[in-house]
Amino acid sequence: MPAPTSAPTLTTARLTLTAHTAADLEDCAAMAADPRVYAMLTGQPRTREDVWIRLLRSIGQWTLFGYGSWIARDTATGNLIGELGLIEARRAIAPSIDATPEVGWTLTGDAQGKGYASEALAAILAWTDARIPATTCIIDPANAPSIRLAERLGYRLRTTGTYRDAPILILDRTAPGAISVR
Repeated sequence: MPAPTSAPTLTTARLTLTAHTAADLEDCAAMAADPRVYAMLTGQPRTREDVWIRLLRSIGQWTLFGYGSWIARDTATGNLIGELGLIEARRAIAPSIDATPEVGWTLTGDAQGKGYASEALAAILAWTDARIPATTCIIDPANAPSIRLAERLGYRLRTTGTYRDAPILILDRTAPGAISVR
């Protein structure tokens, strides 16, 4: 099966997940400026320029790797719910996670706590499991809701690590039917 060069559209009961486009910039910039969003990510709001660069990265990863992230919108309203998917971040993490695609999720402040992340990630992981044998995620140890979500999705703690001089949890998930490499 050839690797896609753009995110395929995925749908769930409430959500439509699509490829990033330039038209997503303002919604993504508003999400990145919301303290409810950046508190567990960077601790600081991202600039519009940073959001633009991340949006371009999201588009480009599909071409380079055949996977990437999606924009999630409420199917009924069109409102942005968040960005979720796989990234090849090449982060300076100790220990390294470069060998495995990283799954990540960011939801708007208004979308948090409503089951959207679970719903979207179930669809994303169903797509991913047919193509990629294992994924990793990193989570701030203080982010209890994301830790619970990752565990419900089948992620298990591999180890603790550091990223940008801060502690992180490194969790791994093997696709059903795949052979674990860890």
